[in-house]
Amino acid sequence: MLSLLHIENIAVIERADIELGTGLTVLTGETGAGKSIIIDAVGAILGQRTSRDLIRAGASKGLVSAVFQDLPPVLVEKLQDYGLEGEEPDTLHIQRQLSADGKTVSRINMKPVAVSVLREFAPYLINVHGQHDGQKLMDDQYHIDFLDSFADIEEIMAEYEPLYQKLLHLRRRIAELERSEQERLQRVDMLSFHIDEIDEAALTEGEDETLEARKRFFDNAEKLASALNEAHTALDNEEGGACVLLTQAANALLRVAEVSPALRQIADRAEELKYLALDLRESVAEQQGNTDFSPSEQEIVEERLDLIYRLEQKYGGSVSEVLAYAEQARAELETLQSADETRDALRAEYKENLARAKELAQQLSAKRREAAVQLEKRIIQELADLDMGRVRLCVETNVGAKLTSRGMDTVQFLISVNPGEALKPLSKVASGGELSRVMLAMKNVLTSREPVGTLIFDEIDTGVSGRAAQKIARKLAQIGWQKQTICVTHLPQIAAMGDQHLLISKTVRDERTFTTVTPVEGETRTAELARILAGEEITATTLRSAGELIESATAYKREAQW
Repeated sequence: MLSLLHIENIAVIERADIELGTGLTVLTGETGAGKSIIIDAVGAILGQRTSRDLIRAGASKGLVSAVFQDLPPVLVEKLQDYGLEGEEPDTLHIQRQLSADGKTVSRINMKPVAVSVLREFAPYLINVHGQHDGQKLMDDQYHIDFLDSFADIEEIMAEYEPLYQKLLHLRRRIAELERSEQERLQRVDMLSFHIDEIDEAALTEGEDETLEARKRFFDNAEKLASALNEAHTALDNEEGGACVLLTQAANALLRVAEVSPALRQIADRAEELKYLALDLRESVAEQQGNTDFSPSEQEIVEERLDLIYRLEQKYGGSVSEVLAYAEQARAELETLQSADETRDALRAEYKENLARAKELAQQLSAKRREAAVQLEKRIIQELADLDMGRVRLCVETNVGAKLTSRGMDTVQFLISVNPGEALKPLSKVASGGELSRVMLAMKNVLTSREPVGTLIFDEIDTGVSGRAAQKIARKLAQIGWQKQTICVTHLPQIAAMGDQHLLISKTVRDERTFTTVTPVEGETRTAELARILAGEEITATTLRSAGELIESATAYKREAQW
């Protein structure tokens, strides 16, 4: 049960604390006063998508906070599973902070949680019936949802849904393998040729880099030989080569090295340079020996590089990419060559899973047919209380030929609102007021099976007036006796039936709009009902009529046996 709703900087509501009790709570007010904002605030704490436009103009943040009490046992267990227990085990505190930058922060019992957790807990907290639900009732494709929420099919669907998804996956795999045989054989031939061509080349990692280096050597061989010969002559010329001259200098300095420390250092440096020159001469001579090559070797290297280049153009930009392509081709070739075997195995698996899926679909159909009969009876009983006692309703289930994500069934609600008329689709024959009552009847039946503690009805009175409005008011009071019920209404009959009456009013101060939520009772409540009855021109007669409505509603609730 929702015991407290705190709203701060949400649309035109600067700050509001709404205390709620058991029974039926009605919310009334002028059009545009902000009743829908309260519904939006409730949606926020239930994890619904919010817009930054919901934040009050001029504010950087908005806040919605709610306190729930008398939690159902299943929700207490889920809080324990998530480690979100509060100080009081039977109390739940939810906060949702909205920021102008679009970010939100959610908390349960002061502990941060993801918005998805709020959505997971929502079905155990509040069930909101709004205009969207009425639109679903007009669309036949949603009728199976209404029936399934009444039928006891959770266990069957828990097995059927993943099995159906598996069938779709298997079907796609089989279709991929069932490409034309000619196409498959062509692909096999092409891959085989590619693999043979690459294997025949016997490539090795890094081979292209080694060959490129050797080719650069061949391309510069003449220049290398000339430079090396020139360097060797400069080093080894007997008349004026660097090695001869450095040897002479070193020997001369060694003869006087003992004269002073400075000369010893110079002699040592000369000796070092002499050996460096000799080493350099040997290195140059060694390189001269490596410059020799045969034209046949050059031809072999260039042919090999040409082969590698052609393969890289076809299969990849480097030897490593060509080799990687070969491995991929082998894997695909193996799959294609074993396609028949794989396809047969998949077909067998598909057949086995299809048989089980059809068994489950038949079980779903049986459960739905059984539930449809019970749902018809329950809704008709509820409609009788709503001044539609002569209505005929049929929840029609038909078994199709193909499996869908919900089994093999289609569901359609048929109705006859007048005696002698044939059953026709609900969306084609029911008026707005009749749809409102059918939706209320269905909500009462369906939510009686749910652990949710609070029901909110928004625009349940669309197209309703007079006697039908009185019947809806009494039905809402009856629902409120079983579960906390909150109703946004424009009908005086419903407003009079409330155990608690909250007035939503709007004022303008300093060019700013402010909405307040105020409990009303006594004369103030009578005046609000008179406003709903007569508009601005409230007379003694309308006040008297409003008072009579409240007295009649009070007497009905006192005498009713629920």
